[in-house]
Amino acid sequence: MIYSTFKKTYKIFSLLLMINVLFTSCIREEKVDNTPWGNFEALWKILDEGYCYFNYKDIDWNDVYEEYSQKITKNMSDEDLFEVLGSMTRELKDGHVNLSSNFDLARYWEWYEDYPRNFDETIQEKYLGKGTDYKIAGGLKYRILEDNVGYIYYESFLTPISDNNISQALKHLALCKGIIIDIRNNGGGNITNSTKLASHFTEEEVVVSYIQHKRGKGHNDFSSPYEVKVKPSNGLRWQKGVALLVNRHTYSAANDFTNNMGCFPNVTIIGDKTGGGGGLAYTSELPNGWTVRYSASPHLNAKMEHIEFGIEPDIKVDMTNADKIKGIDTIIEAARKIF
Repeated sequence: MIYSTFKKTYKIFSLLLMINVLFTSCIREEKVDNTPWGNFEALWKILDEGYCYFNYKDIDWNDVYEEYSQKITKNMSDEDLFEVLGSMTRELKDGHVNLSSNFDLARYWEWYEDYPRNFDETIQEKYLGKGTDYKIAGGLKYRILEDNVGYIYYESFLTPISDNNISQALKHLALCKGIIIDIRNNGGGNITNSTKLASHFTEEEVVVSYIQHKRGKGHNDFSSPYEVKVKPSNGLRWQKGVALLVNRHTYSAANDFTNNMGCFPNVTIIGDKTGGGGGLAYTSELPNGWTVRYSASPHLNAKMEHIEFGIEPDIKVDMTNADKIKGIDTIIEAARKIF
């Protein structure tokens, strides 16, 4: 009995050790000097071996190397080096890619800055109300609108929510003829919150997406896609109509939530195309201590299509200037009409 237990333990330990060695060998980076050139080489190599969208975005990373290597000088300041390296990361056109130092953050925000906002906090506040007009459960703010339509606003998936929070909100809205879930300007956060919230809107297990992982240093060295499923919550579940409001600033975990909800027949996505952000992020460090965050695992929808560049709505609606002047949210009003 003791021998059998030891044998099982040894096998498990050996397997874990093997996995650890393989994993370490995949991510181990050669030691490089903490110089402008060393940090440039380190950043380029980290992204070359780890970033997951080179082929999908048709980016020639070797050309990027040739262009930016010419801008590196031996005695350049940290500020000048950061400017060059930050510009290089922006060549990836990815909101999940950023370079962080103790004095600045290089980022790519054009994924939403060059598009209509389709959201106005002051106007939205008129629908949500002030003070005690709405209830709060975790990160969810909710109320019943005048036409018996439920309205839920979730500002950030960074804010924790529990199954009980969601169930309590749905219980309060139970007599409504439909629910509006507003995740406009939700820049993402914890993908666990995305899955948890979506699980309250399906009665059956649904394959919502696929994920791949890097298996080598090549730009196309990925594992086979494996299924990601949303299972029905054990809490209260909503089966009437849902209008999900999105805009270009709906990103990352909010983009994931949009994808999940789009797999359910009772959900209609309304607004603008989401901002995307389909890659699962990973972080690495340069010799000088700066950190780089990048998309490492591609996330595909249920049809095995990339969602990195965003998800199209079922009903395209933009906020109009005429409505804004009147204090009307064109997108919320369009959602109310579907119930």
